[in-house]
Amino acid sequence: MQPKRLCSRPCCPSDSSLNNAASPAARLGRAGALTVTLVIVCQSFQGLSFGAIALFLPLIREDLQMSFTQAGMLSVASTVIYAFGQIPAGYLSDRFGPKRLFFIGILGSTALSLNLGMIHTYAFAFANQLLSGLFRTLLFAPGLSLIASWFPPNRRATAMGLYVIGGFSGNVLLSLVGPMLVMDFGWRPPFMGFAILGICFAFVYHFLGKDNPATGPREPVAMLDALRLFRYPIMWVCAAIQFIRFGVVTSFNFWLPSFLVTDRGLSLQAAGFITALGAALTAPSNPLGGYVSDRLKNPPLVIGGSLAVLAITSALLVSVHSTAAIVAVVAVNSMFMQFYFGPLFHVPVEVLGRRVAGMSTGFSNMFANFGALTFAYALGVVKDTSGNFTWGFLSTSAVCLLGIALSVVLARMRKRVLAARSHGSG
Repeated sequence: MQPKRLCSRPCCPSDSSLNNAASPAARLGRAGALTVTLVIVCQSFQGLSFGAIALFLPLIREDLQMSFTQAGMLSVASTVIYAFGQIPAGYLSDRFGPKRLFFIGILGSTALSLNLGMIHTYAFAFANQLLSGLFRTLLFAPGLSLIASWFPPNRRATAMGLYVIGGFSGNVLLSLVGPMLVMDFGWRPPFMGFAILGICFAFVYHFLGKDNPATGPREPVAMLDALRLFRYPIMWVCAAIQFIRFGVVTSFNFWLPSFLVTDRGLSLQAAGFITALGAALTAPSNPLGGYVSDRLKNPPLVIGGSLAVLAITSALLVSVHSTAAIVAVVAVNSMFMQFYFGPLFHVPVEVLGRRVAGMSTGFSNMFANFGALTFAYALGVVKDTSGNFTWGFLSTSAVCLLGIALSVVLARMRKRVLAARSHGSG
């Protein structure tokens, strides 16, 4: 089945008319630049709060008396709700505009992070993360759509790469200053302080951020449009790669500090420095990967190449023991971990059009978070069962090899769709 653009009218904004409508976005302008900046900043505070759970996990486990499996369940609790809410959040974004949804999401998620710093039992921490997942649902698809709307179509993979700079820049700051703050104050005051700053910036975004008026009036969408996404094989291939992508990201982001402390015997401060280095390299690689994809006009090549590097580094991480070698492996892994983020999210929008951009993004991210849920929980179980993370990261490497094969399939499917469209039959 050849995917066709889900548009009930011939003037679909993903056609040539979009190039004209989006030309002001190419220049961004003051409103666009401010909105994009505020979305990235707000995302950085959300990344601070979420990343702090991973960085402070050895202390949180001790404080709340959790096993490694229970610690993995904290990630699962948030991710289950977050994953299943992606398509509804995308639908709401396409129908009502992304700006207001992103505000609700960032305010709720940072407020719950503040609450987590006050909790003293595992049961309440688990409930807190369930609610946090509900509000985090309103961040991804709306935020990604909002940033992309301010850029022209031939730069949207780059724009999508910009979105996650916030989360990784927040992790850089957290990993550098978090261990030092923990030494003086424990994990709770820094955790709550980051959340309070996030709440403040949420209101700054609410008053100064804008939806892009250049996109024109919104075409009507229905949940039936979201269900139609399941009909297209290319969406399933993208979903499978997304499952692998975010599973790999979660393997490293959530468990890397614990791996360095428990399996390699490093201090929390050293683990924080290595984590900060990784996040610092990941942040610029997001828009760089999108830029390379836009220039080459070949997203599957960027996707497959990135997965090949990740397959190697995932296996090497548990094979090397010296600190210098670990730092080198983490550095290379971090540069490619999200290098293909923009290209992978861009392909469904390229194929199906801007009208359902939020829903197609939500569809992809739903399966991405199923991967995160699976990998986060599985690595915790592997650690409890075997006493180390070795088999967990080796399995991650094997899954990356499967992702390379899927990227080849994606390249062929995309080529057929674009060829059919160029001949007027898509």
